[in-house]
Amino acid sequence: MKSLPALPRLHAITDERIARRPDLGEITRLLAAGAGSELALHARGRALSGLEHYELAVRLSAGPPARLFVNDRLDVALAVGAAGVQLGQGSLTPEDARRLNPRWWIGKSVHDLREAEAAHAGGADYLLVGPVFPTATHPDRAPLGSARLKEIAAVGLPVIVIGGVTPERIPALLAEAAIHGVAAITALWHAADPADAARRMLKELNG
Repeated sequence: MKSLPALPRLHAITDERIARRPDLGEITRLLAAGAGSELALHARGRALSGLEHYELAVRLSAGPPARLFVNDRLDVALAVGAAGVQLGQGSLTPEDARRLNPRWWIGKSVHDLREAEAAHAGGADYLLVGPVFPTATHPDRAPLGSARLKEIAAVGLPVIVIGGVTPERIPALLAEAAIHGVAAITALWHAADPADAARRMLKELNG
């Protein structure tokens, strides 16, 4: 597995609405100003066309030193030179993705212990786990709860948690399980001050 500190601790994930925002570039720069190289910007949008997904990734790549990750679309990740990819349950396996680019950070989205163990066995570098709190993004999914989060964290891969995460909730998450970082959509992209939101999240993660 790659050196753990190289994996960003804060992950800002887009959706279709964020992808089409005219101020996306400005928010990207503000988030990068707040978290720097500890920020991963995820180009994600399940309803986007291939061209839209590519254009989103290009726009997000204008926010160095933050690093670009691409969700699911490995062709887009190759085209834009992404630092990492995030695979869903219906994506290629981590092993297959690594054949395309052995230098990628390869994450797998999981929701329970069985999926986490399968991702570990399949060669994932880290796990995106959620939801850890109730979230409007996935209102049909119940939060994992402390016990299940601990089980997943014990699998042995770096864990990035998602789902209703705010700066105020990070200390409780760190107390519950050995997580590596957090991911957010609303709390970062819709923040009144994106740079400050990213800075506060990272401050809480670093103690």
